[in-house]
Amino acid sequence: MGYEGFVHPDYAPDTKDLVVAFRVKPAKGVSMQKACENLAGESSVGTWTDVKTMKKGIAEKLSAKVYSIKGEQVKVAYPIDLFEPGNMPQVLSSIAGNIYGMKVLDSLRIEDIYFPPKMDKSFLGPKYGVPGVRKLLRVNDRPLVGTIVKPKVGLDWQNHAQVSYDAWVGGLDLVKDDENLSSQRFNPFEKRVVATLKARDKAEKETGERKMYMPNITAETSEMLRRAEFVKKQGGEYAMIDIITCGWSAVQTVREANQDLNMVLHAHRAMHAALTRNKYHGMSMLAVAKIARLIGVDQLHIGTAVGKMEGGPEEVVSIEKEIEGSFIPADTKHNVLAEDWGHIRPVLAVASGGLHPGMVPKLVKLMGKDVVIQMGGGVHGHPKGTRKGAEAARAAVEAASEGVALNEAAKKNKALAEAIGLWGVLK
Repeated sequence: MGYEGFVHPDYAPDTKDLVVAFRVKPAKGVSMQKACENLAGESSVGTWTDVKTMKKGIAEKLSAKVYSIKGEQVKVAYPIDLFEPGNMPQVLSSIAGNIYGMKVLDSLRIEDIYFPPKMDKSFLGPKYGVPGVRKLLRVNDRPLVGTIVKPKVGLDWQNHAQVSYDAWVGGLDLVKDDENLSSQRFNPFEKRVVATLKARDKAEKETGERKMYMPNITAETSEMLRRAEFVKKQGGEYAMIDIITCGWSAVQTVREANQDLNMVLHAHRAMHAALTRNKYHGMSMLAVAKIARLIGVDQLHIGTAVGKMEGGPEEVVSIEKEIEGSFIPADTKHNVLAEDWGHIRPVLAVASGGLHPGMVPKLVKLMGKDVVIQMGGGVHGHPKGTRKGAEAARAAVEAASEGVALNEAAKKNKALAEAIGLWGVLK
C-alpha cells in the first residue's frame, strides 16, 4: 500500500470521523496529490513501502481519507477507531506527529480539528466554565477584571501579597501569578500562597466582594498535583497552569484530579506562538484552544486583538466564539470546521497582554462581556500606583459595560482620568 490510496475526493465524512483541516505546502517538485497521500498515510496506516504485515481489512477500516483539496486547504477524515478514547497525546501523535518532518512537505499547519461526539464523551471538559466562574465570583453583568502581579518575577512573597491586596481593594476581581513565577528562592510557592490568600480574605472583608487568587502551579506533574492540593487546603479556589509547556498529558492529569479538588483551572498559553505564529506551519491557536476546552480548562488566554500580543481582532473573536459557543458553524473561508460541543461546557476567554484602561471600550466591543480583562502594566504602571490603577481598570470596565464613554466616566473618576492622561484612549 505504501503511501498510495489515501485520496478520496468522493468521500463524505461520517459524523464518527475525526476531521482535520490542514494548510499544506508541498516541497519543491512534489505534487499536492503526492503530498496529501503521504500526509494521510503517515498519520494513519501507511508507510514508505508496501509491508507484508498489512492484514486484510486494516486499510479499509483505518485509513485516513483526504476528501477535499482546495488550493492549500486540505481536509482529512480519520476513522475514530484510530484513536484511544480520552488520550489527547495519542490523538496528536497521530494527526500532528511524524507528518511534520516529512520531506515531501515544505510546510504544514493544522487549522482546525473536528472532534466527533464519541471522542467528546471520553473527555471531561471544563468543571466550571463560564457560568460556574460567574457564579463563584457573583458577577454577571460585566467582564471580570484582573491583574498579573508585576514585575513578572523578583518580588518576595510579602510584597507579592501586598500588591495583590492593593489590586483587590482597588476593585479588581482576580489576581494571578505570571507565567514564569513558580517557586523561586526569592518567592517560594507555599509562602506566597499562604500570604496572598490571607490578603485575599482581608480584601473580601473590606470590600464585600468575592476576590480570587490564581497561583501558578506549573511544574513536573506530580509536583503540580501537590501544589494544587496545597492551594485547596489553604482555601484557594483557583489554580493556574502553563498548558503548552506542561504538556497535554499533565493538563489531563490535573483535570482528572480536579474532579475532587473542585478548583477553577486557569490556562496560560505560554510558548503557544512556537506552534501558532507561523501561518503556514505548526498549529493554529484555534486548534490549541479546542484541545484545551475538550480536556477541561475553565479559563484560557486567547489574545487581546488590541494589546501587545500578536493576533488580530478577527482571529481572537473567532477563538472566543469557539470556546464559549455550543455549536460552531463551518467557515470555509478560514478553513474552520463545524463543531457541536454537546455536554462540554464553555470556557471563559481571557484577554491579557499590553492592556490598559484606555483599551477597554474597544476590547469589550470586540469580545463582549464574557471575558476576563487582565491588565498588568496597565494597573501597576498607573501614576499613583497599583490601588489607583485597579480603580481605573474597574471604572473603565464598568463604563464600557454600561455604554458610557470613557472620557465621560473619567470626569467622575480621577484615577481613570490619570490613566487616560498617561496612556490615552484607543480609537
